[in-house]
Amino acid sequence: MTEYNWWLFLNKHWGKILGGVLGLIFALLVINIGFWWSVFIFLCVGIGLLIGWRLEVSKNAGLYLRRIFAPKDES
Repeated sequence: MTEYNWWLFLNKHWGKILGGVLGLIFALLVINIGFWWSVFIFLCVGIGLLIGWRLEVSKNAGLYLRRIFAPKDES
């Protein structure tokens, strides 16, 4: 296959490839560290992706970060 054909193949089947890679990673994690630790890791990665996506899409990412990490007033 030429480089162009690989690019077309990846564009056409990116979801299947990503699903297969994620399934392989999850299986290896389950074998090495156990099911619940693997689920915990995938949840943490998912939450991190969600936060990153939110910051990327938001026009006010700096304001969002300041609101999360703002010191609390102890009055």
